[in-house]
Amino acid sequence: MLMAPKEILKIENLTTHFYTWAGVVKAVDGVSLEVKEGETLGLVGESGSGKSVTALSILRIVPRPGRIIDGKIIYKGENLLEKTESEMEKIRGKEIAYIFQDPATSLNPVFSVADQLIEVIRRHQNVTKEEALEKAIELFRLVEIADPEIKIWSYPHQLSGGMKQRMAIARALSCQPSLLLADEPTTNLDVTIQAQILELMKNLKKKLGMSMILITHDMGVVAGVADRISVMYAGRICESAGTKTIFYNPLHPYTRALLEAVPNIAMKREKLKIIPGAIPNLVSPPSGCRFHPRCDFAGPACVSAVPPLVEIEPEHYVACVRAKEFSGKLPSRS
Repeated sequence: MLMAPKEILKIENLTTHFYTWAGVVKAVDGVSLEVKEGETLGLVGESGSGKSVTALSILRIVPRPGRIIDGKIIYKGENLLEKTESEMEKIRGKEIAYIFQDPATSLNPVFSVADQLIEVIRRHQNVTKEEALEKAIELFRLVEIADPEIKIWSYPHQLSGGMKQRMAIARALSCQPSLLLADEPTTNLDVTIQAQILELMKNLKKKLGMSMILITHDMGVVAGVADRISVMYAGRICESAGTKTIFYNPLHPYTRALLEAVPNIAMKREKLKIIPGAIPNLVSPPSGCRFHPRCDFAGPACVSAVPPLVEIEPEHYVACVRAKEFSGKLPSRS
């Protein structure tokens, strides 16, 4: 009898706010999600929905004036919010690694790629500089960079966008983390390179047996990579389910709207549909369901109360008071 995968990460009621001159920005407001061992979770939503702040909160590297004010982040059975800063330094990079949106901004332009990889490896592993260099070259091979012995001595400005992203992946994998946080890893790359990077990450995750949270605004990106998808809107999770369920039976109007914005040859649409309006101001977000001002199906109940994230069907969670009405028949927006 096969054992069910263990839970590697569980976030409960995570609340991260930014205290600005304009007021308190409720960037992440009661988010709960989980990731199992060996699983890829796609965290999807428009820019400004709180995806990156959620990931930064996991490693406790939220920039000022942001602050985690509530919740639990349980990693391998221990609450990361209860750990000291020195304990977190041992977890960052070694246990949980992060691939940032733009690899160019996270690379030091005055040091070679070799120097930067060696520094990361030696910070978390008791090895000599020569041994670290060997590991760095092997990492370049792992991420399929040609002539790794030569390319590793390049400086960031000498690398293409795709090469920088591969180098960023190599750096994130340098200490064989159990959990990888990939924040928009294909941003600013052309379509061909995007496909190569996604396929590389999918293969590496399987080969190394790690778990991953893939953060993106593009439903098409997670389609072939994620095992499960959590859809985020205005600081909250609005739907969470297996990837096939999200694509074939979305129950939240926002999820459906995101899917209708993805190019699909089979559906033969003349033009993509857009979601009217924009992410609300999170200093003073709308009452009730935060999507109701943009939702074609909103009613009085959507305005008056915050919908809880409830299990509508096995392993399918939705925060919408009308979700049961929509099962299998949510109409397309006109």
